Amino acid sequence: MSILVDDNTRVVVQGITGGEGSFHAQQMMEYGTNVVAGAVPGKGGQEAHGVPVYDTVNEAVEEEDADASVIFVPPAFAADAIFEALDTDLDLAVAITEGVPTQDMSKVYKRLSETDTRLLGPNCPGIITPGEAKLGILPGNIFEAGNVGLVSRSGTLTYQVVDSLTQRGIGQTTAIGIGGDPIIGTDFIDALSLFEDDPDTDAVVMCGEIGGEDEEEAAAFIAENMDTPVSGFIAGRTAPPGKRMGHAGAIVSGSGTGTAESKINALNDAGVPVGDTPEEVADNIEDFL
Repeated sequence: MSILVDDNTRVVVQGITGGEGSFHAQQMMEYGTNVVAGAVPGKGGQEAHGVPVYDTVNEAVEEEDADASVIFVPPAFAADAIFEALDTDLDLAVAITEGVPTQDMSKVYKRLSETDTRLLGPNCPGIITPGEAKLGILPGNIFEAGNVGLVSRSGTLTYQVVDSLTQRGIGQTTAIGIGGDPIIGTDFIDALSLFEDDPDTDAVVMCGEIGGEDEEEAAAFIAENMDTPVSGFIAGRTAPPGKRMGHAGAIVSGSGTGTAESKINALNDAGVPVGDTPEEVADNIEDFL
């Protein structure tokens, strides 16, 4: 089983005629993802990679029965693209775009409370259910179908952990990149809840990083609500206070929260072993299974 996407997911690519959108749409299709349409204002009536392009997401949803979108739109226009997706009947929107202004995302976040559409990202690598569908930029060749869920703020860390798992023959149900920005659509608790409810996910990997308190909040959720075992990893252990490390959300304020130590302690207190390396994370998952 999987969460959020599978081989029945019908995808519209917002920005399919741009460089990034075109390249990754083709990669997604070659992986087997059911890309049914593109949406680009002013490009309606064209085709891209053999699928029709519409002027609006709503047209693509109505004409092609799409239920998910993936957004490859420049930062200045990304919020508008997200709003357009949220104004349809889509189940899922995945925003890959990096550098979306925080002020724009605060408006998007308010809109999310008024819609049933789930948003992943922005500034995320996307989501993949191995062997069925991938939405985003994840390298499909390192994933393998199995029984371990994964949720991560970092794309690169996702790849490292998944590679360690796959090399040991440990496959994945679904892997979700939630993004590393301060304001995102889906957080750790949202994803962990979905994995907890999935009968085919027997263990979960949660990859966090310094900055914010999401991991501490997730640790409390795990302790109170999860029977599925979780293994953790926290990136940025050597980062100095006040310095941004890669992601806009990865800033330690010096207040005593948001540090690698505080996150690791919270996870350990919740019964979550935290690996020092991706290989140690895979060790922990092997012990669970």
